[in-house]
Amino acid sequence: MNAHMLFVADVHLCESRPAATARFFSFLAQAAQQASALYILGDLFEAWVGDDDLESPLHRAVAQHLSDLTSHGVQVFFMHGNRDFMLAQHYAALCGMQLLADPVVIDVFGTATLLTHGDMLCTDDTDYQRFRRVSRHPLMLKILRALPLSLRHTLAGRARIGSEQAKAHKTNAIMDVNQHAVTEMFRQYGVSRMIHGHTHRPALHIHDVTGKDMNEKKCERWVLPDWYGDRGGYIVCDINGCRPLT
Repeated sequence: MNAHMLFVADVHLCESRPAATARFFSFLAQAAQQASALYILGDLFEAWVGDDDLESPLHRAVAQHLSDLTSHGVQVFFMHGNRDFMLAQHYAALCGMQLLADPVVIDVFGTATLLTHGDMLCTDDTDYQRFRRVSRHPLMLKILRALPLSLRHTLAGRARIGSEQAKAHKTNAIMDVNQHAVTEMFRQYGVSRMIHGHTHRPALHIHDVTGKDMNEKKCERWVLPDWYGDRGGYIVCDINGCRPLT
């Protein structure tokens, strides 16, 4: 097994996008099996209404493919996104995944690397940040999970429609990360590398960050691609650094 880690986000799996699902399963069966670890940084699913929603063939197939991957000795980690924040320990266990907090700092071959889904960096979108705080509250999660499954599906569908309508009236700048929020996160955690998704704008950004010791350092921020349409990709990191692959 090669000594490298893979990072992916915003796959947005759903029954209406079988081609993307096939590409992701191929990725798990081929590239991911050569890695030491796979980190899924949110929005694996287009929507997730609860771990009791296991009648879906897609949900069962994803669990099977991920558990097959872990059986090959690849560690799989999952961080919640804005579409699948209700995914809990039961489904994670079926997949063989370990749940991660958002954000979290891990060691990537000697480099402290901050992982986050990325939505908490979009601080200019105040309406979304308000929704995020309310929807992630433990009490709200408990209430939502207690609702009938059919009602949760209905609410999720309405939420997706509402989200698309809201985005139509927001500028690209509002829906992208806030540069001050990025800099503050680098400072707070004292790292020089960050990997995230959410914005669907894959790129490598270099930030000049001055820490508490007033020494300026170059910090790299990797943004993961989404898997909509014919797109898809991931980031591979090893002892020599990180690079994007499709």
